[in-house]
Amino acid sequence: MRPLLKIFFTGMLVSFVGSLPLGTLNVAAMQISVSDGIASAMLFSVGSLLVEIIYVRISLVAIDWIRKQEKFLKILEYVTLLIVAALAFSSFYAAMHPGTHKNIVLSSTLPKFVLGVVMCAVNPVQIPFWFGWSTVLFAKKVLLPKASHYNSYIIGIGLGTFIGNCVFIFGGLLIANKINNNQGILNWVIGGIFAISAIAQAWRIWRKKDAIHKLEHPEEVTHHIEGQIEKFEGGIDKITHKEKESE
Repeated sequence: MRPLLKIFFTGMLVSFVGSLPLGTLNVAAMQISVSDGIASAMLFSVGSLLVEIIYVRISLVAIDWIRKQEKFLKILEYVTLLIVAALAFSSFYAAMHPGTHKNIVLSSTLPKFVLGVVMCAVNPVQIPFWFGWSTVLFAKKVLLPKASHYNSYIIGIGLGTFIGNCVFIFGGLLIANKINNNQGILNWVIGGIFAISAIAQAWRIWRKKDAIHKLEHPEEVTHHIEGQIEKFEGGIDKITHKEKESE
């Protein structure tokens, strides 16, 4: 049981820490929470993490097939760029038109769960991220090719992503309250984040630092979190050792 708990908590920690940097999905969840409410933001997050879990499962068993889909991943890179650019434009439009309080893309009639599924599905950054981490954990013998290990890993990832999204969902509401629900300021800030994300995405495409590159160089994805995981694993080993001594 203990190895499964270690895998569960490792997956949860990687997912939680990985979801904290500003990105398209967590910022979108934050804006939805402010404009459409917590329930809508939660549905969006559940939709996005469902796709993330599917991507993780694929990265565990079919990575060779994924590597062969270079053209498809390239298309997804450009689709992601268009979506992020549209999100930035919509936020700036709402900021410049006081009567428009909502991002017309995120507050569309599309169900929020489906919107989360679609936005995560076309974001190929999930694939190299989890391929990189799966490679690291396989190499360290933390994760083994067993169904029980895969299930614990995936459940931990889903919970970690959800907790990370909740930080943005409730953080967005807190910020909105601090600025007295001034939607104009919030839309300018969120629009700026989306604009920076769009520029970064265009830069990655131009410099060929895209999903294919990251699949070939997984260490570029994992190096900044790996130290934290090693500290976590050390803490788990100490707890396990103390439990053995007390038995």
